[in-house]
Amino acid sequence: MTLVVVGDALLDIDLVGRAGRLMPDAPVPVLDELEERPRPGGAALAAALAAGDGEDVVLVAPVADDEAGARLAALVAESGVRLVPLPYDGTTAVKRRVRASGQSLLRLDEGGSGDVGAPPAQALEAIAGATAALVSDYGRGITSQPAVRAALDGLPARVPTVWDPHPRGARPVAGVRLATPNHDEAARLCPDPAAGAGEGTGLAAVSAQAAALVAAWRAQAVCITLGAGGALLSRGETSPSVVPAPRVAVSDTCGAGDRFASAALVALAAGAVTLEAVQQAVTSAAGFVAAGGAAAFGAAAPVEHGHDAVTRVRAAGGTVVATGGCFDLLHAGHVATLEAARSLGDCLVVCLNSDASVRRLKGASRPLVPQADRARVLAALECVDEVVIFDEDTPEQALRRVRPDVWAKGGDYAGADLPEAALLRDWGGQAVVLPYLEGRSTTSLVTTALSRA
Repeated sequence: MTLVVVGDALLDIDLVGRAGRLMPDAPVPVLDELEERPRPGGAALAAALAAGDGEDVVLVAPVADDEAGARLAALVAESGVRLVPLPYDGTTAVKRRVRASGQSLLRLDEGGSGDVGAPPAQALEAIAGATAALVSDYGRGITSQPAVRAALDGLPARVPTVWDPHPRGARPVAGVRLATPNHDEAARLCPDPAAGAGEGTGLAAVSAQAAALVAAWRAQAVCITLGAGGALLSRGETSPSVVPAPRVAVSDTCGAGDRFASAALVALAAGAVTLEAVQQAVTSAAGFVAAGGAAAFGAAAPVEHGHDAVTRVRAAGGTVVATGGCFDLLHAGHVATLEAARSLGDCLVVCLNSDASVRRLKGASRPLVPQADRARVLAALECVDEVVIFDEDTPEQALRRVRPDVWAKGGDYAGADLPEAALLRDWGGQAVVLPYLEGRSTTSLVTTALSRA
């Protein structure tokens, strides 16, 4: 199965520093220790996220022949996506965000102007061979390129097609399974001035916008995303479906639309009906922003549970405890270990293996539960204060960020040195082993379920 993402690829760069003082001649922060964190953006981010879900992904996108374009192509390759570039006579669109303490202070945009040339045969073959497709339009001209448009016209009749539109882009081709504008985009795209002028985010106004767009685009369905309000799915009916979003702590929503669209694509490609795909997309987008949004792409980041427990506990001179694992199908053994770990200090941080990490450790059939759901279940436990998702095979990078006073693991390590013990000693922390509740494991649960099937 090959998922094809067609759209505008951007280079996103976060310049992250520490803000400890203000300029003497102006009330603006001075940033020290600046660190540059590049990542794929736009359609390239959507493709990378789908590849992170374990899918075979091809990205068809214009790529400029400049230094930024070379960096972007390298980042796309690192994410596991195969890039099929389209000729482009402009410069790479680069978005730089200056950030401190998890907040964006300024964004600097450059490049992005130019014309898309006729696609090579390889690009048209990739589109024709898609088993599911996402058009990620950032309004930079690819969806208006005649040969690309002609190739896209034939997709909805053959494969599930998701279209993430932009007010400056071309309208979706007829028949797309799902179009995914956010509320602001829907209001600007709406062909009916009365519907588009609906005030606020009232569901009646959003429903009217969605129905108008279904008719104008001849789409099978339009889903208007509403941020923390979830999403409204319409097929043109007067009583649309509303999918609430999980409650999460959000500091950065950058990339949420790309996560939503790519998750919907993955679900539809796997055979989900449209409403199921939207439900999965809402959950995935919520988990994505809770984990830090695009700023946390490829890095460990806190998911959420209440306030910043680590900072609060440290400020009060308390003890930070951490534990880790896959936590696939949470069971009584997990809960016993988590409760025991929490009793050792004043807050508990769970380092959670990402889906990709679990697959490498346990095989292609795992995890049974996706990372956003696993994180949400863990964060709902009273004994868990924060969740950190990490993509590596070991939690070393996550531990370096959290720097817990105590690292606790279940009793299957009894009598042996924990692999993380030496790392903990770097900052005076201590690794410990906790008693293990016998007879409880995810593997045994799966085996029992299969034997009773």
